[in-house]
Amino acid sequence: MDATPGQYDFAPAAPLFPLPNIVLFPRAVVALHIFESRYQAMMAHALAHDNLIAMALLLPGWEKDYYGHPPIDPVVCVGAILNHEHLPDGRYNLLLQGRVRAHVVGERAGHPFRIAQLTPAPESIPEESDLANERTHLREIFRHGQWRNTEIARHLDKCLGGTISTPDAADLIAFNLLDDIPLKQSLLAEPDVRRRIQRIIAAVTEIHLPTPRRSDWPPKTSSN
Repeated sequence: MDATPGQYDFAPAAPLFPLPNIVLFPRAVVALHIFESRYQAMMAHALAHDNLIAMALLLPGWEKDYYGHPPIDPVVCVGAILNHEHLPDGRYNLLLQGRVRAHVVGERAGHPFRIAQLTPAPESIPEESDLANERTHLREIFRHGQWRNTEIARHLDKCLGGTISTPDAADLIAFNLLDDIPLKQSLLAEPDVRRRIQRIIAAVTEIHLPTPRRSDWPPKTSSN
């Protein structure tokens, strides 16, 4: 789900991996399977350079030009390859961890895959002490709401009880709990961090989990 990212410098360029159904957030980890030859070349390039890939969301109508230059949302999440497996037939399995939001300001030619020119996405980040109410609200959702008996709620509540920043925790929550892809992309692009967290709180609060079947009640709980 997540791991603690180390310090790194912002990369002004990274290979683009555009998909229609994944929005990566900083700190979140996504498992990917690479099978197209152009993206096999992208992986080889990333591994030979700085291990970075920019995850981009394809915009509506992408099917018409999928094998060419389909439109993408300009706000992306640059991720680092945590580990990978290179299969005998050239395919790859990998884990990619989100590092930072970025804006695509251009693209470089000369490769079978796309390389984005990037600038940091602007963010207005409050002091952590000024987000105490939002952090408390998030913990209440996972401790006393409908999520309280779920494994992911226990994990997220544990994160919120630790040293992770509230913006980082909110990004993990958005990645792991929200299914609405346009909403997730708009949250990735939201520059006002307090507003972003409040929108994530509202979205999670609106989720209605299915009622457990009688045979599933009471819910099983973890010993830790």
